[in-house]
Amino acid sequence: MLGRVAADIRVDDGVTDASRLHAVLLSRVASGDQGAFAELYDALCARVLGLVRSVLVDHAQSEEVTQEVFLEVWQTAPRFDVSRGSVSAWIMTMAHRRAIDRVRASQSGRDRDARIGIRNFDAPYDNVAETVETTIENERVQRAMTQLSELQRQALTLAYYGGLTQAEVAAALDVPLGTVKTRLRDGMIRLRDELGVAS
Repeated sequence: MLGRVAADIRVDDGVTDASRLHAVLLSRVASGDQGAFAELYDALCARVLGLVRSVLVDHAQSEEVTQEVFLEVWQTAPRFDVSRGSVSAWIMTMAHRRAIDRVRASQSGRDRDARIGIRNFDAPYDNVAETVETTIENERVQRAMTQLSELQRQALTLAYYGGLTQAEVAAALDVPLGTVKTRLRDGMIRLRDELGVAS
């Protein structure tokens, strides 16, 4: 299916430049081109599903989230900013965020069920204190993450929240493995400093 647009995007040696191809496809998607959307879907669906599945494990839920991701791609394509990274990194970050949201929603339901069960046994449970503590810790980490470069943030999100190996992160971001290792190392050092964690 990649033939129609791929034929227009060739480098001199005849090899398709995937990042450029994805950018052209997304720009066409932004103008409502359904054919370009189908090509982009075919090009990236397996990678998106693989990432989502590594977070969710459940195949049916992973397929649902993958469909949600591509719906979001269709709806938000006009807002994509090429200066902030590659199309595949943008979509993979979106997929990771949606997968994590699904995990949190499931966990929230389990936690609620557990609290109800605890209350049924009249065990003391300080929901407010736990919620405040979790919220404060999450806010600290989110603030610290904003101090990272966009490239470090993408790599850390995929590796530590997405559970991807360094090689998988490199593939998702279309960068060499050595670059990913450097971004992860530098990002972790920066996070440690921001959070005040002793080395």
